[in-house]
Amino acid sequence: MELKIKDIVGMLQVNEKTVYRWIKDKKIPCYRINHQYRFSRAEINEWILSNRIELSSSLINLGLKNHNLPVLLERGGVYPGIDGSTVREILTDAVRKISTPPGLTKDDILLALLSREELMPTAIGNGIAIPHPHNPIVTDPNNASVSICYLKQPVDFDALDRQPVHTLFILFTATPRMHLEVLSKISHLCQNNTFLDMLKSRSSEEAILDFVRVKEKEWQKKETAVNV
Repeated sequence: MELKIKDIVGMLQVNEKTVYRWIKDKKIPCYRINHQYRFSRAEINEWILSNRIELSSSLINLGLKNHNLPVLLERGGVYPGIDGSTVREILTDAVRKISTPPGLTKDDILLALLSREELMPTAIGNGIAIPHPHNPIVTDPNNASVSICYLKQPVDFDALDRQPVHTLFILFTATPRMHLEVLSKISHLCQNNTFLDMLKSRSSEEAILDFVRVKEKEWQKKETAVNV
């Protein structure tokens, strides 16, 4: 159990009282060891994904600096026409087509994504899934990326809202903190009806980037206002 209360406070940008309330209400996975609370990083990552709606706004943090979401999307790119009728077929075709981090083989990446799906589906609802390795597999943050993949036809990703998935965001991040920050921003965007409509209509990479850049500037302004 590698995380303590103070780590959760820092990761989630909430105060200790909130964390203790979650513990009391059994809303967050934790363990009592030697009269102290401990948390599993992997379990916390999964908890954040499954509780995206409640947490996404509070998780937005501008600590990514040059590795903000528009930069990651520019590296990853937008790919239409991902083909397949099952999760495995979809991920296989997506990995074949997207730009992947140097030093990693396509087979290794596919295995990492499929292994993660077996642990817990990465569908977050509204037709969106966010496939990613269970643990960061990119060593250099400059090689981190986010790829958007439009599926030829919606596919069942076992989403809680039972909606088939039409769009993937494939994440390759370098650290758990970066993963959480990027995940929170994508989750926040995917609650925006305008952005969801853009994904459903298969908007171009340029249009997607323009929209995300505007949102990134809004987050920057809010962060600046909080820190003044």
